[in-house]
Amino acid sequence: MSQFKFRPVVVLLALCSYLTPALAGVDNWLSPVYTWLYQFPLPIPPVKAPSKVITNPVTGNGINYYEVDIHQFSTNVYPNRGNATLWGYDGISPGPTFIIERGTEAVVRFVNNARLANSVHLHGSYSRAPFDGWAEDITPVGWYKDYYYPNSQNARMLWYHDHAIDHTAENAYYGQAGAYILHDPAEDSLNLPSGYGVYDIPLILTAKQYNSDGSLFSPAAETTSLYGDVIHVNGQPWPFLNVQPRKYRFRFLDASISRSFFLYFEKDIQQGTKLPFHVIASDAGLLSSPQQVSDLYLSIAERYEIVFDFSTYAGKNITLRNSRDVGADRDYPHSDKVMRFVVSNTAVTDTSSLPASLRTIPYPPDKAGIDHHFKFESKNGHWEINGVTFSDVANRVLARPKRGTVEKWELENSSGGWTHPIHIHLVDFKVVSRVNGHRSVQSYEAAGLKDVVWLGPGETVTVEAYYAPWDGVYMFHCHNLIHEDHEMMAAFNVTVLEGFGYNETHYIDPMEERWRAKVQSPAAFTDSAITTRVQEMASFEPYNKVAEVEQKLVEYWATRTP
Repeated sequence: MSQFKFRPVVVLLALCSYLTPALAGVDNWLSPVYTWLYQFPLPIPPVKAPSKVITNPVTGNGINYYEVDIHQFSTNVYPNRGNATLWGYDGISPGPTFIIERGTEAVVRFVNNARLANSVHLHGSYSRAPFDGWAEDITPVGWYKDYYYPNSQNARMLWYHDHAIDHTAENAYYGQAGAYILHDPAEDSLNLPSGYGVYDIPLILTAKQYNSDGSLFSPAAETTSLYGDVIHVNGQPWPFLNVQPRKYRFRFLDASISRSFFLYFEKDIQQGTKLPFHVIASDAGLLSSPQQVSDLYLSIAERYEIVFDFSTYAGKNITLRNSRDVGADRDYPHSDKVMRFVVSNTAVTDTSSLPASLRTIPYPPDKAGIDHHFKFESKNGHWEINGVTFSDVANRVLARPKRGTVEKWELENSSGGWTHPIHIHLVDFKVVSRVNGHRSVQSYEAAGLKDVVWLGPGETVTVEAYYAPWDGVYMFHCHNLIHEDHEMMAAFNVTVLEGFGYNETHYIDPMEERWRAKVQSPAAFTDSAITTRVQEMASFEPYNKVAEVEQKLVEYWATRTP
């Protein structure tokens, strides 16, 4: 079915929603009215190729070396208005997608030719502390930093984004975010829908606001939230995607700075009826088994992967919708719509599968009691955690788990009408319970491991994590980036073990000088200089002993009490 058959209706509906009073609980447009719903195709971010492969001088294995240039570019969002100026990774937004094989280490040189200092966090990776994107470990404009990544966890969709102190929201909002897919050949035996950009497609959701001239409205002066009235998928407002009547794997990421989603699918000819689909993966990779649902909570920084089967919808239009009244978010005329799938009439052979079992989840061992209770609240004009802000350097380390031990944390949302997606760096955690709100632990939360959990209004969520494999200082924080920029961020220190024998002190401080950003110079970008630098970094053996370290941690605690 041609997408042109529904265009006039969509445009008319869009115009009516603007010309008539807003629905109850729905605000009027803040941006210029957008009337091109489902008129433009879904963009697919290109795959990032390594610049070279450099031999690790210790292991003899290859290290993928990449360069990413952060710079200004221009894009047109409103066909009848001027362009918007953005600053993105390799000059696109979302940035290019990294697809890396499990076990292949990578060094990514992020070169800052943008307008603000940056810091890069590979979200979902157990990177060493100096390569984790510590907020104060900034790269000034005209400088660069080499980030060393392990890529040795199980297959998962990570993402890389800005984490610079005080202006993460600006950098991310203006384009600094992208997907990073860790692929494990062992997963291929499951025969899930595959082929990046064909049957395995990232769907990166954002919400933004525009000025009357088509430029982006800046979040710089915001102190609470910027929900955005224009919903984007992979950088395009309300796109469409032509699909075949078969199974697809969609990898969802909420890269908004403040908006959360409660997603569902519906047929255009049967609006209001939610269609079933299967959730197969979360932040930390595959679930234990597919979870059949008809809707999906997706908050900021969360990743969920689903399999949707279009085989019974040949010749139909399927719309991905967002519910009204999600958390504390503000609604706008079209914030309840996301994108459209136009299903072909042509029958195809689908050889992909959806197995009943996906993997065994390495849950942390259960333990009794609560180790820490953290209260996230707005207080005294600040966004605080237990009354502490990130600028309170003397008091911002709120937990000191011993390396290789399990801790259980309670996360309480006491900030009135706000919600908080909480991200704990370094670890994957189990969502144990959710109380005092309108939801329990969702099946797709319980069937896997997470690194972000959403605290709805009044909710308290308990999480349990194994603090390993590394020691060092890491962050945890609210991922509403306005809240993060206004101090709702703290730290934890995975402490060094006496007598353990793996006390790599050159990695415990995220501000260790030898790993910090450097001024750009032609000499630093020659082939020989790059090879020398990468091999120097590898000579410190940041990751090649991870399996050995994990086993030694088990042995260490087998004869000791934490």
